[in-house]
Amino acid sequence: MKTFCILALIFAVPCQLRSAQKLSTPDLIALARAKPDSNELSEALRVSFRPEALSKGHAVTGVGATFLWAIEAESPPQLIVDDKPMQALRRIPQSNLWFVIADVKTGEAHLFFYRVNGKTTGSVDIPAYGPDSYQQEGVPEGKITEKLLHTSKIYPGMTSEYWVYTPPSYDPAVPLPVMVWQDGYSVSPRLGPMRLPVVTDNLIFQKKLPPMIHVMISAGMAGEKRMRSIQYDTMDGTYARFLAEEILPEVEKTYKLRKDAYSRGVAGMSSGAVCAFHLAWIPENRFSRVASYIGSYTAIGWRRDQADAKDNIDGGNVYPFRVRKEPRRNLRVWLDDGAEDMEAKDGSWPLQNVQMANSLKMAGYDFRFHFGSGLHSLSSAAASLPQALAWLWRGYDPAKTEETYQQEEAEKALPLFRIRLANRN
Repeated sequence: MKTFCILALIFAVPCQLRSAQKLSTPDLIALARAKPDSNELSEALRVSFRPEALSKGHAVTGVGATFLWAIEAESPPQLIVDDKPMQALRRIPQSNLWFVIADVKTGEAHLFFYRVNGKTTGSVDIPAYGPDSYQQEGVPEGKITEKLLHTSKIYPGMTSEYWVYTPPSYDPAVPLPVMVWQDGYSVSPRLGPMRLPVVTDNLIFQKKLPPMIHVMISAGMAGEKRMRSIQYDTMDGTYARFLAEEILPEVEKTYKLRKDAYSRGVAGMSSGAVCAFHLAWIPENRFSRVASYIGSYTAIGWRRDQADAKDNIDGGNVYPFRVRKEPRRNLRVWLDDGAEDMEAKDGSWPLQNVQMANSLKMAGYDFRFHFGSGLHSLSSAAASLPQALAWLWRGYDPAKTEETYQQEEAEKALPLFRIRLANRN
């Protein structure tokens, strides 16, 4: 299972425009409201979405809570969003184009598909960004370095790309808290799918985050060999050494980072997520805050068939059970997944994340489980990032170097997560 490939398809919903005469999303929605039966709208939709997006039912665009869906179909299509039928779509006269405008909840991912002539289209999930994911007037911007390169000794012949975010009014003389993000290329762009720099700027301005540094590192390449699964899915501590002995010391030549675990967080997506949890779990841990998105708590890195027994190692599939049975670590964990995440030979992503959430709850961890309807994509992570960061860093005090995390009283009062079949009689 090459889980690195999922990050190349950040969202399954393209909004790529084929013409220089394009409309912004707000203008396209305004046109659809003002001239719903016009040729002008028909042409605007064809310019705004690729032909295959319209024919397959993947054409959607939105800003804030308001989204416009469009599809090309000969028969009336029914749009299903989050398992609920939406209002009827409107047909543009003298065309097979149908559209609808509707509001959804922000801060969440929303899964949708169509029924046309008794057949269903493929499912797609979309992020509905809240206001903290948009650049706000009057909010100072932090800085992001150009792409930096590192050549490893721990992974001989491997080169890695990374970026560093520093907050507005950064003082290089003051050590700051830090978060390390795996798959850094997907979180470093200001207006990329995650919008991490924008969200961080907004939350620092609102004093929901301390001024902090993000180190965003991508998995390495050894010649033509992709090292992502070797780095992220191998639970042997090598990647922890790589960060502790190579990457962070290199960053610290330029930027002052806090060294206490209380001031350090780690995050990742898919295999990068189980990697992040592993980094916080192991005895050498220097991280106490974990953001895990679509985490691969599955057997990708599990080995029990090696000629030399010492080469047999655990995979991420063991963590739901280790969390239940081993002494509690001092961690705060944001866990995020969707019901339509992957099922594969290596395991069930949604079931293992539910197991992980129940294990964290039973063991008394300070955790939050954000579970929606989404696929193995970044949609939910992107939409919920502001609430995740604010929750992970709530109560941070730069005068302290430690805190014993306690499960929230509201969480203690809630039951364990339960599973029911939704697609069988």
